[in-house]
Amino acid sequence: MKQLVIIPTYNEIENIEAITRALFAQSLGIEILVVDDSSPDGTGQLVQKLMQNEPRLHLLVRAMKEGLGRAYIAGFNWGFANNFDVLVEMDADFSHRPEDLSKLLASLATADFAIGSRYVKGGRTLNWGLMRKIISLGGSFYARTILGFPVSDWTGGFNAWKKEVLEKIGLERIKSNGYSFQIELKYRALQAGYLGVESPILFEDRRVGKSKMSLRIILEAFFRVWLFRIRK
Repeated sequence: MKQLVIIPTYNEIENIEAITRALFAQSLGIEILVVDDSSPDGTGQLVQKLMQNEPRLHLLVRAMKEGLGRAYIAGFNWGFANNFDVLVEMDADFSHRPEDLSKLLASLATADFAIGSRYVKGGRTLNWGLMRKIISLGGSFYARTILGFPVSDWTGGFNAWKKEVLEKIGLERIKSNGYSFQIELKYRALQAGYLGVESPILFEDRRVGKSKMSLRIILEAFFRVWLFRIRK
């Protein structure tokens, strides 16, 4: 079974070499696709250099920064075209720990998709401020209440998908980005009758670089959750 880890990047030159090496060190038989939105800091050029000695590393360069959702959809479509069976969403900044990937992939033995969850038994966050915790927990509670499925971590972005799930839910219909993109993927999969499980992870705030979270991303999630429910 071919497994692809998709890492969207924009100005992640400080992290990308370390995260790819750490992932390959897990010896899970994975390949990695970096989807770079033409980072001005040279992230894409560094990945090209690393690829010269690492055939399991791939690069997809996009012309401009269009948001996390668009980057992941481009990565999913690349994975489909290259016959991968499992596609994983993962950040470049070590907030998603490479050592948690094995548990996430193992969860697919009994499910159609797996959520790296901060809010089930064994999951937790590290080095988060109070406001960040309130936003994250509140967002998942809000989505769970409106959408009606018992998922503890709706907004998390460390997720593993069997190819057929992503093909079935209709990626071309998804317009969300940021938090709302992660919510919409899970909701569409659950609506279609697929089984998801939550695998506990430790989520640590990024080691270096600047967070991409913004008020716009938070507000988009707030309003789009209602649209998901209305537009069944």
